[in-house]
Amino acid sequence: MSFRRWRDHFEHNRLRPVPDLAGAGAGLPPGWAAPLARTLAVFQLGESKGGRLAHEIDEVPGLDADYRAAVKLFVGEEIRHGRLLALCVEGLGGRLLTSTWTESLFVVARRLLGVRFKLVVLLAAETVGLGFYRTLASQLPAGPLRDCLDELYADEVQHLRFHADAFGGRRGFRLAWYPVVTAAALVVVVDHRATLRTLGVPLHEAARRLAAEIGRVARGLQVAPRRDGRVGDQEAGDDRDRDHEHGEGGLDAGQRVAIEQ
Repeated sequence: MSFRRWRDHFEHNRLRPVPDLAGAGAGLPPGWAAPLARTLAVFQLGESKGGRLAHEIDEVPGLDADYRAAVKLFVGEEIRHGRLLALCVEGLGGRLLTSTWTESLFVVARRLLGVRFKLVVLLAAETVGLGFYRTLASQLPAGPLRDCLDELYADEVQHLRFHADAFGGRRGFRLAWYPVVTAAALVVVVDHRATLRTLGVPLHEAARRLAAEIGRVARGLQVAPRRDGRVGDQEAGDDRDRDHEHGEGGLDAGQRVAIEQ
């Protein structure tokens, strides 16, 4: 498939204005702002990382030029998420973080086995982020904070489709991703249990929602991507075309070998 549509998609997203989040805490019930600020500060730290991938992707030979450009634009969109979350934290009266034990763990994991494993870890983080943003937004009153989290959720859905179009049908990629995303989901539920309780979300319900998102993404990774390169017309984990007679789709065999080395 062509990654030109993904390149165009991310280029279009770059034109979006930055929302006004100065009043992010307006309308929140008493006692919600502080735990929300702490949780979003943790996610902000994670979303603002990953810039090295934009340079490392140039060092992988034989990749489709549009895929290479799309990866760089995807990284830029992740960094934009970090900026938006920073505005949310500040609007809630919180403070940004410079390090957390979970972020340090993710940094080590991302650097273990080169570009391919970095993409595995990023996909795991995006899957968990997608489920967690949706859980938080579902509990918030209408307002700029909820709108921002809804936007992040919508972006993460597209990010997961992008990765599935590159690696869908690749059993090794899926097997590497599954234990990482499972561990990440457990860490997030435990680490943010105080925020979840404040917002009235039982821990078992938060775990159930994350497990459902993991299941949907896993189903999307089981099958080859669409050949027509359409963007944005499917749910994150909806079944894709199961016609394998044209091969795995996405990155061709040579490109996959290159990115896995």
